[in-house]
Amino acid sequence: MTSVATRPGTTSSDLRGWLGVLSVSLGSFVLVLSEFLPIGLLTAISDDLDVSIGTAGLMVVATGLAGAVSAPIVTIATSRIDRRIVLWSLSLLLVLADLLGAMAPNFTVLIVARLLLGVALGGFWSIGAGVAARLVRPESVIRASSFITAGISVATVVSLPLGSFIASVADWRLAFVIGAALGAVSLVGQLLLLPKIPSVQRVRASTLAALLKLPRARVGLIGAAFVFVAQFAAYTFVSPYLEELVELDAGTITLALLIFGVAGIVGNFAAGFTLSRSVTATVGVAMTVVAATIVPLPLLASSLVGVFILITAWGLVWGGLPLGMQTWMANASPSASEGGLALFVTTIQLSIAAGSVFGALAVTANGLAFDFWLAGGIAAVGAVVVFNLGLRGDRAAASANANAAAIAALEPQPVR
Repeated sequence: MTSVATRPGTTSSDLRGWLGVLSVSLGSFVLVLSEFLPIGLLTAISDDLDVSIGTAGLMVVATGLAGAVSAPIVTIATSRIDRRIVLWSLSLLLVLADLLGAMAPNFTVLIVARLLLGVALGGFWSIGAGVAARLVRPESVIRASSFITAGISVATVVSLPLGSFIASVADWRLAFVIGAALGAVSLVGQLLLLPKIPSVQRVRASTLAALLKLPRARVGLIGAAFVFVAQFAAYTFVSPYLEELVELDAGTITLALLIFGVAGIVGNFAAGFTLSRSVTATVGVAMTVVAATIVPLPLLASSLVGVFILITAWGLVWGGLPLGMQTWMANASPSASEGGLALFVTTIQLSIAAGSVFGALAVTANGLAFDFWLAGGIAAVGAVVVFNLGLRGDRAAASANANAAAIAALEPQPVR
């Protein structure tokens, strides 16, 4: 399986290119950190702004939905503009959104700030995820992409404990100030380090519609929907699971979540190597292992060692899945990779929201154990779909390439 094709305009400076990759990675880190920080601040925000916990939780939902809507819109609207300028603009919007959140006098203004963050999030993921192929050599594209997605993994690890810590020692607004400050650092890094990245793809609404007609792109989006719904149906309630079923104290729960996150970072970089061999196998096996680790968790709740082993394995394979699905979509539509990534971002943002809702309904109706079994079942179905349709597509592509090569060999060769 070949890696994502390098686009025209690839920079000739390897060092400058890798520094540019790191600046985009920092941007992805700050965006996801800003998206999830409020989860650890819900009680403080609800008390200060006089809203219920449930209403305060709309901050996270609003950001995700705005990201889902903005991903294709930003991609289409900016497809003729130098990608560097677009990333600068989205990073600036991130800073402004966090500053507005820090100064919000009421919940309405805070929701507006979160919607603006969602626009920055959706646009940055769609465009930033694809610039690695414009900054480094072809053989390094997947590895560079793993650095960008590593920002997501690290932010997932840091956001919940950092939010809880800030809520315990300071005003909740400090979290938004931290997000704005880190966003400013990321913006300065991009201003200094990103080379010109001319637009080479004109993306229209019809482009996105055409992508949905590509079998491999459809399989990628379906697989992403299954695995993100499964992941967030379970992960949203992993802390209650550890507290109520495993009966861990707060410190041990924090340790378990930290192990999950660190394993995810390792898995992200490990996937950079396995994806260069087979995207279908990497994604399919990872989804299978996600199912195989989530389902037994309620059954092994009495075994602390068993729980930690499963949590570690879960984090390890989950860490590689965002990069795997992103690579799948980019390879499925090499001539319109930004459009494919826009559809991918929309799919995962909607799936995150859907997974959280399904998880809440499952827990309310039948308890925590049922939620984990449901999530594992969804992941298993997704793995079957990816293996079945993905491998069928791989065989069809290999057959087509072999036929083309055979036909070419039979054609008369010019006399030299």
